[in-house]
Amino acid sequence: MGSKVACLHLLLLLLVSGTALSQQIVKTLPGFPGELPFKLETGYISVGNVEFFYYFAVSEGNPGADPLLLYINGGPGCSGLNGFFYQIGPLRFNTTDYTGGLPTLLYESSTWTKTASIIFLDAPVGAGFSYATTTEAWNTTDTKMAKQADQFLRNWLGEHPDFMSNPVYLGSDSYAGIYTPILAQDIINGNEAGVEPRVNLKGFSIGCPHTHTDLETNTKIAFAHRLALISDSMYESARTSCNENYADPVGAACTEALSAISQCIELISPQNILEPTCAFLSPKAEEDNAQRSLTENYILPSPKKSGDFWCKNFDYLMSDIWTNYKSVQDALHVRPGTVKEFFRCNITMEYTVDTNDVVPYHKNLTDTGLQVLVFSGDHDMVIPHIGIEQWINSLDLTIDTDWRPWFVGGQVAGYTRKYTNDGYRLTYATLKGSGHSPPEYKRKECYEMFHRWIHYYPI
Repeated sequence: MGSKVACLHLLLLLLVSGTALSQQIVKTLPGFPGELPFKLETGYISVGNVEFFYYFAVSEGNPGADPLLLYINGGPGCSGLNGFFYQIGPLRFNTTDYTGGLPTLLYESSTWTKTASIIFLDAPVGAGFSYATTTEAWNTTDTKMAKQADQFLRNWLGEHPDFMSNPVYLGSDSYAGIYTPILAQDIINGNEAGVEPRVNLKGFSIGCPHTHTDLETNTKIAFAHRLALISDSMYESARTSCNENYADPVGAACTEALSAISQCIELISPQNILEPTCAFLSPKAEEDNAQRSLTENYILPSPKKSGDFWCKNFDYLMSDIWTNYKSVQDALHVRPGTVKEFFRCNITMEYTVDTNDVVPYHKNLTDTGLQVLVFSGDHDMVIPHIGIEQWINSLDLTIDTDWRPWFVGGQVAGYTRKYTNDGYRLTYATLKGSGHSPPEYKRKECYEMFHRWIHYYPI
């Protein structure tokens, strides 16, 4: 407790002294040769007693008219740099040539910033470089996070009036799928109540979204059966003895059937069933934190992709190495002393889950005229596409375009279906061969999907 109090005193001194500006332009980054080929701003936005850190990449197209996307990663507790480097941003790590020291950076041509300006947010508090100035403010929940994100966005627009009239979209992946519809509803409610500045919300994009805990748990069994990870007899035994309720198993027969299934899939990577599964690396998590973390494995394998010991999660480790260099934090204009150590995903923060089902929010939003994109990898067992398709079907929307393949470069990139409801439009798309999260596997395809959707073209 003493160290936390000392840290708070240091933060207050920094803020009072005015030594740290709120927003600054980043022209160069350690590990990247020359000036950045895009405009990058980093900074802090205050929301109550929380200082939210963000990375703002301006559209490389037409910033004055292109959409503004607020992008939040899952975990909960993953930094906005996760989306920036590994999913939809303009830079990526050079992992093939890494031999130690400061990782180097490469420009990513399939960046969503070609067609949209993106705010990558370190959220909730405790993720990335976001921090609290009081002990109590470190605690957060799903619904509190959504309200803070609403206030962050309004405060950010107040600091960036040039973007006030741009169409605004929300974007998220994995666990942040819980926040997104709540945040959309909060924004709409605030707009209707006359809260300023008004957010010109047009829709949201959610990739492999956590939406309904029990539904996702239940559909993992059907997913494992469809992909031949368990036999027909194992599936039928579990289905009948558990009455298709695997989230809350009842009876010895059900427990035994699920135990047999667990033995078959426990060594399979749930992020992508075709890839190696990986051991954990620090930070160590409490048991409940480990259970609620949807996506994050931390590993220290060999970077050599030709060897048996390579694991995709090695790429994740690069961000922890790079971002803990003082020269990197100085270049990003991080306030000194505010974060002891950077982790791509901090799963040890003080977070309480208070929402396990946001399908009712999605249902309410079908009357708002929003444009929604939901996409999923078809090899993802963390959030199986089967469950996503089930909750979308429960919204009772009208099918506008039925199930069909969609293409990139003349090849099938996945499958899609479009729904409507009095101006509300929901597009669902799968990414063929992709895991959790899809942009980490299919950057080019995901960019093409987003570009078409955001500009109202058919996928």
